[in-house]
Amino acid sequence: MNLSNIPYWVKITIGILICNGVGLLASSVTLDAIPGWYAQLNKPSFNPPNWLFGPVWTVLYTLMGISGAAIWEAGAHRPEVKKALNLFAVQLGLNGIWSYLFFGYQNPLFAFIEILCLLIAISVTILHFKKIKPWAAWLLLPYLLWVSFAAILNFSIYLLN
Repeated sequence: MNLSNIPYWVKITIGILICNGVGLLASSVTLDAIPGWYAQLNKPSFNPPNWLFGPVWTVLYTLMGISGAAIWEAGAHRPEVKKALNLFAVQLGLNGIWSYLFFGYQNPLFAFIEILCLLIAISVTILHFKKIKPWAAWLLLPYLLWVSFAAILNFSIYLLN
């Protein structure tokens, strides 16, 4: 099957579903830990309310899916597009792993180390997307900012506990 011949709207749909699917998988460990382990942790004063995370991540995963689809639409046969999409896949995998480290294994230190790797991967992905379609890179900026905030929150929780 020639992946370049898939209609753009289908690529966007696939991108959104894949990114939100990663979030759904991650939530399988997150949701169980929130009322128990996570509720017992000391948290910084700037910790957002729990209800905020779901809607924020849904929007971010949707923007990520649109961004990834835009790069895919630029031509999956092109080497720079393949590289950018591979980087996108790496950062998406790191995104999902974080929840397992933090909530599943209940290890804020390892989760913090991993989220630093995620920040690097997001930044590199943005740089590669910018060369192909600058607006697709801009769609990842809210994600980078939110994960930066999450890293600070993660580190604060590690220090407080």
